[in-house]
Amino acid sequence: MVRFSVAMGMIAALVLAQISPAAADDGFPFGAEMTLDAPPMRGSKRIPNLEIGDKGEIVLQLWCKSGKAQFSVAGPSVIFLPADLSDSGCTPERAEADDALMAVLLNVSEWKRRGSLVSFAGPQGKPLRFRINTN
Repeated sequence: MVRFSVAMGMIAALVLAQISPAAADDGFPFGAEMTLDAPPMRGSKRIPNLEIGDKGEIVLQLWCKSGKAQFSVAGPSVIFLPADLSDSGCTPERAEADDALMAVLLNVSEWKRRGSLVSFAGPQGKPLRFRINTN
């Protein structure tokens, strides 16, 4: 009887491990805020971030511009659907950086998550990496 109880306890532990939040850590980060894995631009502390809603809606805060957009996710595939961005008096350098970042986001087609790191890749080559904010 003791062996049966130990075996059932081990099975229960394995089942719980499969449905624990740590096991779900690799899903798309709906309901999370992510920051671009990049240093701030010279003269600023701001780093682009994406606040992703539960249905894929996004609030974008780029180097200077901001706006709303949408992610459509199906398995490892992702499509970025932009909306208009507002320009809050950007310097040419920051406006160019925002435009370049938007061009890459428009071409992403796949996503991958490892813990708090989310990568978006597409034909542009080097993937964009974002860190999920944990604070």
